[in-house]
Amino acid sequence: MRKAVTIVAVLALLGTTACTNQDNTTQGALSGGAIGGAIGLAATAVAGTSLATGAIVGGAVGAAAGAYMGCKKDGKCS
Repeated sequence: MRKAVTIVAVLALLGTTACTNQDNTTQGALSGGAIGGAIGLAATAVAGTSLATGAIVGGAVGAAAGAYMGCKKDGKCS
C-alpha cells in the first residue's frame, strides 16, 4: 500500500513539471489537481478509507484552489 501511494505521489509531482506555455489559471488547475489528488490519496491510505474517494476529492479541491490562485495571479479574478 505504501509503495502504491509513493508511486502515485511521485508521478503526480512529475506531471506538474510538464505544465509550460500555459496561463497561470490552467497551470494552477493542473498542478493543484495533481498535488491535491496525491495528498488525498495519501491521507485516505493512512486513514484506511476509500482511496478513490480521497484522490477524487483531493484532486477536485486542489484543482479549484490552483485555478483560483492562478486566476488571481493573472489578474483575471476579482
